[in-house]
Amino acid sequence: MTRAALIQDWLAGGFVGSEKVLAEMLAVLPGSPIYTLVHKPEDFLGTPLENATVHTSAIQNWPRGVSSYRNYLPFMPYQIEQFDLTAYDTIVSSSHAVSKGVLVGAGQLHVSYIHSPIRYAWDLYQQYLREANLTSGVKATLVKIVLHYIRIWDHSTANRVDVFLANSHYVAQRIWRTYRRPARVLYPPVDVDRFDHTRPREEFYLTMSRFVPYKKLDLIVETFTKLGKPLVVIGGGPDFEKVKALAGPNIKLLGRLDDKEVADLMSRCKAFVFAADEDFGIIPVEAQAAGAPVIAYGKGGNLETVVADQTGVFFGQQNIESLTRAIGIFEERIAQFDSATIRKHAEQFRPERFRAQFAAILKAAENAKQSGNDPEKAVLTLQLDDL
Repeated sequence: MTRAALIQDWLAGGFVGSEKVLAEMLAVLPGSPIYTLVHKPEDFLGTPLENATVHTSAIQNWPRGVSSYRNYLPFMPYQIEQFDLTAYDTIVSSSHAVSKGVLVGAGQLHVSYIHSPIRYAWDLYQQYLREANLTSGVKATLVKIVLHYIRIWDHSTANRVDVFLANSHYVAQRIWRTYRRPARVLYPPVDVDRFDHTRPREEFYLTMSRFVPYKKLDLIVETFTKLGKPLVVIGGGPDFEKVKALAGPNIKLLGRLDDKEVADLMSRCKAFVFAADEDFGIIPVEAQAAGAPVIAYGKGGNLETVVADQTGVFFGQQNIESLTRAIGIFEERIAQFDSATIRKHAEQFRPERFRAQFAAILKAAENAKQSGNDPEKAVLTLQLDDL
């Protein structure tokens, strides 16, 4: 029987995107231990990860290690390498930071599911420095040096992975650019059964996200304030007050809501608005599962989850003029958007399909490894369409 271990960057930010992927991996590999830099158990009460066996790094016990773990970024590469995984045949890492860099032996299989190469070290490096006000000065220089060495480490550790999986074709392209390695696309699981697509649509628009700069909630709120159209905003985060200051009387900022409240609003909204350049973007898929058309920025993972003129409308630039045009086009064509058709499109992202495809990928990779063949080639040529 294959002995497997799961690796996650951290388990301290709630049960959201990468954590939901990890839970489905655990369903395929039940009882497997999880190794992670830090763990905040109270964030996972009532979730499939609540009773998982979790091993943490030394950062867990450092001052404010759990609450402010990002401050320890310079130490994360070293700490992820300290996990002793010699007892396992198969290592599965779920990585958007450092977990793909775990040390593995020649006889072990390492499959790494990449949500994104480290964005603030690669693609968003200059944007991160600007938004953090780290373009000049001593602190800025130190941060740039740290990120420089993280890039070197991150690139070198690509050789520790047998098989790369990507959460979208967009991320697969970035994996190739960053590591010069091909990746098999395996879309993340979305719990479509949470949503009801049969309810009547109402007159308000909806958006939902963390209040951080790249999500562009300020753009959405400013646009709808200018248009005077009703908009409901769900979420919280560092930019909440900034966005609130832009909101007119037609904007309702509801803060964070539970899953039931979110599903209710998605099932009733006129359309869901999404302005981020996402690697995949689970929230737009959830909106489509609720039968809601999506007005989305036409870049990145959005192009793989939204179908133009069938499940939504794209806008080409992250500015008020472009978003305003897209809203106008949507309202002109609103009659052509059918909730049942939109829901059917979202069905392809069901968790059951993710589990079936992930299990098939693991089996193909393990068989290839055991027979002395190339696991990467076995996975890249595997037929998954019927699963």
